[in-house]
Amino acid sequence: MPSLNHISLLLAFCFPHFCFSSPPGLAAIGAKVKLTDGVPTAAAVSGLPPEHYSVLATATTLKSLSAAGKTLNDSILPLLAPLAGLEEFSSDGLDLTDEGFRHFAQFPKLRSLSLFHPSRGNAAFTGAGLAHLQALPQLQRLTFAGATAGDPALEAVARLSQLREFRAWHNTETAQGNAHLASMTWLTHLKIGQRLPRSKDTPASFDAATIPLLAQMSGLQSLELTEAILTASDLAPLASLPGLRKLTIKNCAFPPADLDALRTLLPQTEIIYTPMTPEETEALLVKKLKLAL
Repeated sequence: MPSLNHISLLLAFCFPHFCFSSPPGLAAIGAKVKLTDGVPTAAAVSGLPPEHYSVLATATTLKSLSAAGKTLNDSILPLLAPLAGLEEFSSDGLDLTDEGFRHFAQFPKLRSLSLFHPSRGNAAFTGAGLAHLQALPQLQRLTFAGATAGDPALEAVARLSQLREFRAWHNTETAQGNAHLASMTWLTHLKIGQRLPRSKDTPASFDAATIPLLAQMSGLQSLELTEAILTASDLAPLASLPGLRKLTIKNCAFPPADLDALRTLLPQTEIIYTPMTPEETEALLVKKLKLAL
């Protein structure tokens, strides 16, 4: 996941004509800030103590916020209510309960929400609380990665009919949980990855049996498949997707010799395939994800 320094460098690269010196209050809490026409419009913070969030909340012109750290919890997130103009929110390690996700309603203009490692080990977060994001009518992009929650989270996400893009990987969902995705016919972009195993015997959540479910998502225009064992014949059901224009296969055990067959199956689809080396396959798919090749 991106560090605070990486975020700062990325902002500097993309917006070199902007000033990144923080206003005095934000500088005092260590925030990295992008100024547009002299006012803060983007900020990145990491490991803030609770008392510093009230200072961050004074930057009411912010459109984008990246916050890392477990101090962002049910009692702290409401302190950011003055940031009602936020359009993008990215977090790494926030510690909300299911009920705490209600507080995202205070950001009515939010269009993009990225949740990396959310509420890990928090027994009061099952993932069901993501359903509270229905209160955000403009939310179009959601990333959910690295959580110790699974099937209830996907069931909740399947209720978010305002979404157009969803990305999920390294959670604890099962193959049955992924079945909830099939109802999301309104999605135009999906990235799906593998569960993190609880033990060496944890079944894969994403495999060939998942593809017919994804083929029911009739609105898909772009699909990214990662961390699975697949062949061209496994992917044949995707030919039923009328608008699929881009298929990305990355970090998958996919035979390079199947590419021609896949392109024949999907003649209208741009296929982007990144092969894995044997060392990468062993490290990621076998040792980390406990998949049986």
